Amino acid sequence: MGKRIIVKQSKEQAIFSMIGGLIFIIIGITFVIPNLGLFGIFWTLIAALIFGSSVYNVVNKRGLPSWSAEIEDINIESDDDFETKLRKLNKLKEDGLITEEEFQRKREEIMNEKW
Repeated sequence: MGKRIIVKQSKEQAIFSMIGGLIFIIIGITFVIPNLGLFGIFWTLIAALIFGSSVYNVVNKRGLPSWSAEIEDINIESDDDFETKLRKLNKLKEDGLITEEEFQRKREEIMNEKW
């Protein structure tokens, strides 16, 4: 019952990358292709990929992930005391590794163990 976390560029990063990609496309077309031939084509294609992925990240809410991770189910050691379990659980929520719903469900379990 793991959870997958996907991280993508922020809109600001995507806009910055989009502008950079566009600049490199212009440089590729006006200078690199005429002077360096095949390398210039390669350069311009890479710049176009950077530009295209950045545009996609700006206009699409989901965007392209920069990286992703699988998070295993919440594991709070059973030999920990009540307070330690709650502190660990709260830390997971603060770090954004679990949702509010998961936090409330696990907190309820811990509270039921106490009584």
